[in-house]
Amino acid sequence: MKLAYWMYAGPAHIGTLRIASSFKNVHAIMHAPLGDDYFNVMRSMLERERNFTPVTASIVDRNVLARGSQEKVVDNITRKDAEEHPDLIVLTPTCTSSILQEDLNNFVERASIEAKADVMLADVNHYRVNELQAADRTLDQIVQYYINKARRKGELPTDKTEKPSVNIIGSSTLGFHNQHDCTELKRLMADLGIAVNAVIPEGASVHELKNLPRAWFNLVPYRELGLMTARYLEQEFGMPYVDITPMGVVETARCIRKIQQVINAQGADVNYEAFIENQTLYVSQAAWFSRSIDCQNLTGKKAVVFGDNTHAAAMTKILAREMGIRVVWAGTYCKYDADWFREQVSEYCDEVIITDDNGAIGDAIARVEPAAIFGTQMERHVGKRLNIPCGVIAAPIHIQNFPIGYKPFLGYEGTNQVTDLVYNSFTLGMEDHLLEIFGGHDTKEVITKGISADSDLSWNKEAQAELNKVPGFVRGKVKRNTEKFARDRGLSEITLEVMYAAKEAVGA
Repeated sequence: MKLAYWMYAGPAHIGTLRIASSFKNVHAIMHAPLGDDYFNVMRSMLERERNFTPVTASIVDRNVLARGSQEKVVDNITRKDAEEHPDLIVLTPTCTSSILQEDLNNFVERASIEAKADVMLADVNHYRVNELQAADRTLDQIVQYYINKARRKGELPTDKTEKPSVNIIGSSTLGFHNQHDCTELKRLMADLGIAVNAVIPEGASVHELKNLPRAWFNLVPYRELGLMTARYLEQEFGMPYVDITPMGVVETARCIRKIQQVINAQGADVNYEAFIENQTLYVSQAAWFSRSIDCQNLTGKKAVVFGDNTHAAAMTKILAREMGIRVVWAGTYCKYDADWFREQVSEYCDEVIITDDNGAIGDAIARVEPAAIFGTQMERHVGKRLNIPCGVIAAPIHIQNFPIGYKPFLGYEGTNQVTDLVYNSFTLGMEDHLLEIFGGHDTKEVITKGISADSDLSWNKEAQAELNKVPGFVRGKVKRNTEKFARDRGLSEITLEVMYAAKEAVGA
């Protein structure tokens, strides 16, 4: 456990609540102190939900600490069961319940006696997993619960659908562009003649989970959510899964070819090559753009990429392989899956960074001075401080990542959206000069501290005025070179003399 003012992935209970609130008619009980129930506000504000979020906080207060919390939690479960009539109630532990060493399994067993709904405990260790890992485990647990329940009742279907069909696994509430991605994947499957058997967890009923084995295969577009479920279904029912993220022209084609291979192995006879060629040449504009003069002007420009595994890996490949942009370094905050990320991006970037320390990422960006950043909202703020444009490509989510217009990242329409994002994230041609002439930059003031919080250098009035005269597109570089020169010589204040000496030292 650590104190942080920025987290790329939230605590475990957020992941569990995302899964529970994605399903239809499922209610979650969160055993936590007042203040940990911000999930309800986050979901209703960011996703502009019109209905109440189906999450109830069973508050831990001084009375609970004095008497114990079993009765309060059980009462909350049975009360919500009577009021809401849910199909399932999920009790999620928190760091507080773990610290108190409460027997939540016993709470669930007690509540199950009185409740008409199914009641289960989200079995996640809050000290060992984060939001993404907990979401993956909670979804897997719910699927296994209802598969086993249907098997005990003799209601588990054993036949496959007549025509090729798919389960799309991993689309959830508070997912980065998940709603638009899911719409695009459904359209793609329809174009391929593949029926969608189920989409889980977003919008699904737990009663539909027993039908998951009827699909011909599972599609897992996001590595962070759905792989555990897909592996369980493969082990239990021999269901193949496709975990290639269809983001970018090359990876979308590779995903479709893998789907073709999977369903042909089960008796279908399809060939999607003509479809891939038509989409690539005439529907997606990304392939055409990569050969245009506009894209050629980006060739060789430096960029950095940071985000979750799925989006950071996909964007690194798109920049390097499809657009000829040099990725100086690519990074992820998914430290638990670092080996996979390294394997995916090593040949497409100069350096791989695995960390969830936002300060280290800020320093790494300042060190290489890229022409553009592709990262999270934190990297967008870093870019503003360094005057480097940033395109947001991954969670943590922000209100900007729930656009009203249609903006998927996956599929062939996604290739167009990603291409626009990349192109518009670079400062192009005369743009910076025009910004200087018309005063279009966010600020003309000099940032007197480095990107790290521990910078102790200051600029005197004359040096600040001189730095303001430097054109904006090189001002950040001049500032950082001067500060490096001063640090190397043990100076704490930057004067005009230090600036001139630094300029001579670099031969500028």
